[in-house]
Amino acid sequence: MKRGSVWLGAAGLVIDAAGRWLVVKKNYSGLKGQWSLPAGFVDRGETADEAAVREVKEETGIDCDVCGVVGIRTGVIKEEISDNLMIFLLMLKEEGQPLIIEEKELMEAAWLSTEELKNDAHTSTLLRTLVDNFERASLYCKDGVDPGKQFGYTSYKLFF
Repeated sequence: MKRGSVWLGAAGLVIDAAGRWLVVKKNYSGLKGQWSLPAGFVDRGETADEAAVREVKEETGIDCDVCGVVGIRTGVIKEEISDNLMIFLLMLKEEGQPLIIEEKELMEAAWLSTEELKNDAHTSTLLRTLVDNFERASLYCKDGVDPGKQFGYTSYKLFF
């Protein structure tokens, strides 16, 4: 799919009952070989939070629900491409789900503690920053709000 010059990605932060974070190592891009969050581009016809849930499922086999937003990364690549990523806090639908790694995209997936991530030289800058600032972040999801029929929304959620 052609992305144009404005990109919107979505990532999912999933934390299990033991406080470990679901992280992945990609096979490609600037994140190759670094721990990062499951993430990808938002597809036509889906909301950003739906994309985060989909990407976690596709990359790791883990089923989740969205419960909030923990961060937004925005930048410009080579003064040309607007690169934006929304990071959603996701809740496991069920504890103990097996990791099923999408081998075309990933080298590895794991549940790691924040201490392990802080001490691992392969933790990406974004993930390390999120670990350090997680306690201060979060906007919670308000679903079921109707903005009015005049807009034609087929999906609509607010995060506060």
